[in-house]
Amino acid sequence: MNEKYFPEEIEERQQRRWAEARVFEVEVDPKREKFYCLEMLPYPSGRIHMGHVRNYSIGDALAHFKRMQGYNTLHPMGWDAFGMPAENAAIKNNARPDQWTFENIDAMRRQLQRMGFSYDWRREIASCAPEYYRWNQWFFIEMWKRGLLYRKNATVNWCVKCNTSLANEQAEGGFCWRHEDTPVEQRELEQWFIRVTDYADQLLDDLDTLEGGWPERVITMQRNWIGRSRGAEVDYEISGDQSKKIRVFTTRIDTIFGANAVIVAPEHELIDDLIASGKASDELKAFVEEQKAASPEERIAEGREKQGIATGLFVINPFSGEKLPVWTANFVVTGYGTGAIGSVPAHDERDFDFSKKYGLPIPRVIKLIGSTEPDDAPVEAPFTAKDETGELINSGPFSGMKVPEAIEAMTAFAVQHGFGEAKTNFKIRDWGVSRQRAWGTPIPFIHCPNDGIVPVPEERLPVELPRDLNFNATGSPLAEAPAFVNTTCPKCGGPARRDTDTMDTFVDSSWYYYRYCDPHNARLPFDPEIIAYWTPVEQYIGGIEHAVLHLIYTRLWTKIMRDLGLIAFDEPIKRLLTQGMVCLATFRCEEHEWLYPYEINDGKCKFCGRPVTIGRIEKMAKSKKNTIDPDEMIKIYGADTVRLFMLFAAPPEKDLEWSEAGAEGASRFLGRVWRIVHKWRSRIADCGLRIADSDFSPATRSLRRKTHQTIKRVTHDIGDRMNFNTAVAAMMELTNEIYAFDGSLKGEITGADRFAMKEAMESLAKLLAPFTPHIAEELWASLGHDEIVVASDWPRFDAELAKEEELEIPVQLNGKLIARVTVPADVSDDAMKEAALASDRVRSKLEGKEVVKTIVVSKRLVNLVAK
Repeated sequence: MNEKYFPEEIEERQQRRWAEARVFEVEVDPKREKFYCLEMLPYPSGRIHMGHVRNYSIGDALAHFKRMQGYNTLHPMGWDAFGMPAENAAIKNNARPDQWTFENIDAMRRQLQRMGFSYDWRREIASCAPEYYRWNQWFFIEMWKRGLLYRKNATVNWCVKCNTSLANEQAEGGFCWRHEDTPVEQRELEQWFIRVTDYADQLLDDLDTLEGGWPERVITMQRNWIGRSRGAEVDYEISGDQSKKIRVFTTRIDTIFGANAVIVAPEHELIDDLIASGKASDELKAFVEEQKAASPEERIAEGREKQGIATGLFVINPFSGEKLPVWTANFVVTGYGTGAIGSVPAHDERDFDFSKKYGLPIPRVIKLIGSTEPDDAPVEAPFTAKDETGELINSGPFSGMKVPEAIEAMTAFAVQHGFGEAKTNFKIRDWGVSRQRAWGTPIPFIHCPNDGIVPVPEERLPVELPRDLNFNATGSPLAEAPAFVNTTCPKCGGPARRDTDTMDTFVDSSWYYYRYCDPHNARLPFDPEIIAYWTPVEQYIGGIEHAVLHLIYTRLWTKIMRDLGLIAFDEPIKRLLTQGMVCLATFRCEEHEWLYPYEINDGKCKFCGRPVTIGRIEKMAKSKKNTIDPDEMIKIYGADTVRLFMLFAAPPEKDLEWSEAGAEGASRFLGRVWRIVHKWRSRIADCGLRIADSDFSPATRSLRRKTHQTIKRVTHDIGDRMNFNTAVAAMMELTNEIYAFDGSLKGEITGADRFAMKEAMESLAKLLAPFTPHIAEELWASLGHDEIVVASDWPRFDAELAKEEELEIPVQLNGKLIARVTVPADVSDDAMKEAALASDRVRSKLEGKEVVKTIVVSKRLVNLVAK
């Protein structure tokens, strides 16, 4: 062991040692309890960034911890390698996307290996490899056979920068998920869809099973996105034409006597028919055209002004017989329900605001039970309660019913009389998985003029991407490649055309971690027996931005695989951690606006020399060109320091502000540990294993107590709370205690002294292993051990030794502190009271007073009430 700590030298040595010993390679072992630790796989963009480092440092710490606890720990890594960034980069650089992608994979793999992450690299996958995407195609064909995949003309979200269609989840708020400043357009295309709605109830109900293991924020986001609404559909006849009806979905059929209008979406077929007939006003046509130009998400966005116009048509309320006007408005969309609603302003805030704006009547049909307000009193604010606190008024034979009773009775009435039915609707829609770009999985179907859509036979999979595509094509490169498009029908043998769409890149990431378990299977996506051992995943780690993208899709894919007979469970992930972002402080210069830390020297702008002031905190991202290169930090401080800073600077779920000063602090801490171990390693090399209790001094007992308390705390912080920052703080406290003990020794060092130091240092080395594995290996070896520390057993604490031997208890008199008493750690409440009353200081304060009450807070406080 060198006297000085040289990270680069020891990190490379220990990584070679791990590789030679194959310590991170695992196989199915039914005799051992398994633990599957997974981080979201990266896109191979060329370099890893600090966001990757944080995510993977968290996962690696947990994987090491579980491995040392004896779990058969699976910890794999791969590449989400299809998608538009690679294709766009290929176009820009006149390169092939596969070549560009695999070069990036090689570079990023080297970076991850330099960090020393404990991946089983034998299981590495890349989603752009034919041996992987073959199984995407296999899944599609199996879904087609079971009616879970279909093709239809649809209005889709189109990003002009991506030059492709987007799923609804990728166009939330009306903007592209990759180009956040680019509004999506609406286009009509023939698309492939997966029947998400067939699983909507399961996706929603099974969220209940994830509570406690998943962040409540993610569960809430998914509940809102799935958006189940139970209600009824009711038909309104067009006035003057009984052959035509408008079907309206409502969750509040109990309010239908209070309807003042029917409002349809601008895309509703009724509007199309009205315009086609020439009966629509110019104002109506202009309004409809304006609304169709915006995405549904943009129209219904929170805070958007409610706009509408009367169509000139009228309908008949099937309950009351009342004639109601038909309007169209921007907040009604065709993708939810029937594309038509009944406006009930006295009992809905949106309808209330809309009706006030356009001067529509506001009839009241529900009131608070017990209210003395007249039934025809003006409505100052809508009454929206849906429970038994409301009763119906002005509602014909249903008046006097409580709201829940009325909903049931009125739905039954509509069914009985043939103008309605009970209905459940969902906000979530079927997943449009077609993409019009070439760097993705080709969709494995052939279009035959005789036999229609025909799946590619399984023995001919994969349908591979051609190697000579023109990525500068004005349309889809696949559609402009005759050698790919033109083929023969596998059913009739005649000429046919291949499908030229590719799959949404989220298909690749919906099931990738199942493939990790059996990555080289050429017969199936994976062996069901192998997957039954390794899955579900015990811990998944990734960003909150995937809450309603990847995380809904992977839950859906799991349920589909269950129904295909490949797995036997419902949910893929037991516990989810959404780590915070890595952020960077910016600085303000009068001349050069916003600067990053590397553009500043001694508090001055490096371009003009002007003083700078602290500006804003922003997310570190390649798009902002504000990333810190991990390789540069590793060269300066070593991988262990970078990992330690990432784990210590903030709780894992909170944002972390990158600070080079913080990295320097982490480096100093590791240097302190290194120096004290170097000083003591020879002194404790031949230390005995057994020391009589009587030989321990108060100081050695205190050090041993701190050691066992630290083991207990770190074990709890990692295993139960995943609070790595507090675990690091505990190890820093132990290091301080070790230094304090070292500084207190005078004269001859006893066997008990050496024993306590050896126990503390060996424990510290093991506790550091999940956080800083390279230096932990060196420390462990310097303490006389040949075994690999990350493959050794996790330290155990002695519960008795971990107890505080004594407690200092404050004593109050009438709420004011008057003394402190020292008591045993296991003191009873009665003993605390006796110790307080026995204190000389307390007795003096009580002279001439009578204690009328004693309040004891167990092991914390004694409060005497006296007069």
